[in-house]
Amino acid sequence: MTTASVATKTPADLTITPRDRRFGRDLAQKRWWLNGDPVGSAFHNALSITFPRGEAFFVESVKAFRDGTPPKLAAEIRSFITQEVMHSREHVSFNKRVSDAGYKIDHLEQVVVDTLALTKGRPEILNLAVTMALEHYTAIMAQMMLADDKMFAGADRELADMWRWHAIEEIEHKGVAYDTWLHATRDWSRGKRWRVKSMMMTIVSFKFWTKRWAGTLDLLSQDGITGGKAKARLAWYLFGAPGIMRRLFLPWAAFFLPGFHPWNHDDRALIGKYDSDFAAANLPQVALAA
Repeated sequence: MTTASVATKTPADLTITPRDRRFGRDLAQKRWWLNGDPVGSAFHNALSITFPRGEAFFVESVKAFRDGTPPKLAAEIRSFITQEVMHSREHVSFNKRVSDAGYKIDHLEQVVVDTLALTKGRPEILNLAVTMALEHYTAIMAQMMLADDKMFAGADRELADMWRWHAIEEIEHKGVAYDTWLHATRDWSRGKRWRVKSMMMTIVSFKFWTKRWAGTLDLLSQDGITGGKAKARLAWYLFGAPGIMRRLFLPWAAFFLPGFHPWNHDDRALIGKYDSDFAAANLPQVALAA
């Protein structure tokens, strides 16, 4: 298998732009900050709790294979790292405000710690595969968040902006982990590459949704929403309206298709919907030309 046979489909004119923004530092964050909806608020809170340590894991997984990458990919990795570090910082702040609103989140954070502990001593290529799979999740969720103007309707502007800012940058760097994977496995057969990535996506998907389901129910229970009522409301949120899992299914399934690449679907137009809101925070560009 030659390097040319696994050439990237990332657009040659792609610009990955770290935007150094801080959100909601002086905000008294409501418990049900997402339009007064306890379920939507709990789901996003449970998701946010995973980000600080999760994104640090992504960074380390990609950094392990950056030596010897082509100049363009090396520059993209540098911008990816900068963006992810700032995402972690903002979700640390967001999560603190979730805690300040009265939620106990220490045990949910410990779930993340325990999960990541399982990766210690494992081959680094498998950690990169995990990162590649989860980066696909963050990319397709970002697409949904930016395409649906109602997703954060009724939320405080600072909080809606934080999630959209994060989504913009997830779309921009959605190909970095995948291209790093292609580089790291350039000597593998296509069959082996497909088998490993498909197996890892299947495992990651099961764990991702079971843990988000449990985490959301945990936070709902702290609001007195428990039992069958809580499960029914969460199931409706995921499969009915807004139907997050239902809407993510097809873009998720595309990951398993032969010839898949995150940039088979160029959705940079979604970035343009909100990018001007953060233009003043743009950091100096890293040259991406080879």
